[in-house]
Amino acid sequence: MKKKNTGKVVLAYSGGLDTSVIIPWIIENYSLEVIAFVADVGQSSKELDDIQDKALYSGATDCYVVDLKEKFIKDYIFPVLSTGALYEGNYLLGTAMARPIIAKEQIKLANKIQAIAVCHGATGKGNDQVRFETTYSALAPQLKVLAPWREWNLSSREDLIKYLKDRNIPTTATIEKIYSRDENIWHISTEGGILENPWNAPTLDCWSWTKDLIDTPNTPEYITIKFKKGFPVSINNKSLDLVQCLNFLNKIGSNHGIGRIDIVENRLIGMKSRGCYETPGGTILVQAIRALEQLILDRNSFQWREQLGLSMSSIVYNGLWFSPLRKAIQNSARVFFDLITGCVVLKLYKGNVIPIQKKSKNSLYSEEFATFGQDSVYNHHDAQGFINLFSLSSKIRAIKKINRK
Repeated sequence: MKKKNTGKVVLAYSGGLDTSVIIPWIIENYSLEVIAFVADVGQSSKELDDIQDKALYSGATDCYVVDLKEKFIKDYIFPVLSTGALYEGNYLLGTAMARPIIAKEQIKLANKIQAIAVCHGATGKGNDQVRFETTYSALAPQLKVLAPWREWNLSSREDLIKYLKDRNIPTTATIEKIYSRDENIWHISTEGGILENPWNAPTLDCWSWTKDLIDTPNTPEYITIKFKKGFPVSINNKSLDLVQCLNFLNKIGSNHGIGRIDIVENRLIGMKSRGCYETPGGTILVQAIRALEQLILDRNSFQWREQLGLSMSSIVYNGLWFSPLRKAIQNSARVFFDLITGCVVLKLYKGNVIPIQKKSKNSLYSEEFATFGQDSVYNHHDAQGFINLFSLSSKIRAIKKINRK
């Protein structure tokens, strides 16, 4: 006798093998009605094709697909960019930034349809389980959280495929899949397979977007990006919205092999993991913003912004987006980001992004003061008094040391 549904659960659904199995598993083990929630954060159209049909075939009662690309860029990516955050000096946080917006919108749907639970497909080894569940706790502590990977006895890709086959649920997944990938408009990550051994060099199939350097153009390409208060407003004098801008930069950056990193990172739960990340458009934007920062920010402001970036990288990576500290850091960085107005010319060549021209109305750079030629604004004699005071503590320390002998 079929169990009667006793409530609704909203599943963060990707259309992949894991979440396709989770739908019937929840129905069988919890007697809940499963509502699939798909966040369009800029993954390829191939991932979204027929995704509603896939969810329904797996047993979902309904499937909602919500376009979050613009909100993702404006409210999540750029606040992180404003701080200069790089996790462990390399990672531009593509997956880490996407999880809180997905979980937040998932909760919105759960509240709207009066669901009693939310569910994700993250494994018990990764960071994503923390990112999803800290958001659930911060925004909807009353909802029950289901994390099937921490409950079921399915332990391999073969187990998952057999589970669907036994229930006559169609799937395009195969046992031969090598890598685990996560894609959005900011980046694509590749993990697993040969990458699990850090002595193995990544092969061509470890990369999805970007060209291998040997296949990139032998002639540099130049682009001009204009910024207003930290946000790009045009590329090559053509006005673009944020989605168009990032899509354009991803395409041109991928063509030049820009934005590849192969890193071993420290996961929040304690283990190390290796991944190949591709962030072509993001890498271009970071270099352009840094070029304007060099003109605009004074020494102390730049040092403080660096500290903000270091703190922000850990907060976002560790899933604490909906915390007062993240808001405080973001608000502090906003003061500097509002000054980032100007224009940068970048040279793209063989994986490199090289700023070669930059200007800003907020620039602190003065050719009149900086020139090695003759000037009428700087008195070289002033430097003597400055050096005497700046080095005074060192001088006193040295005198005391001599007197102790």
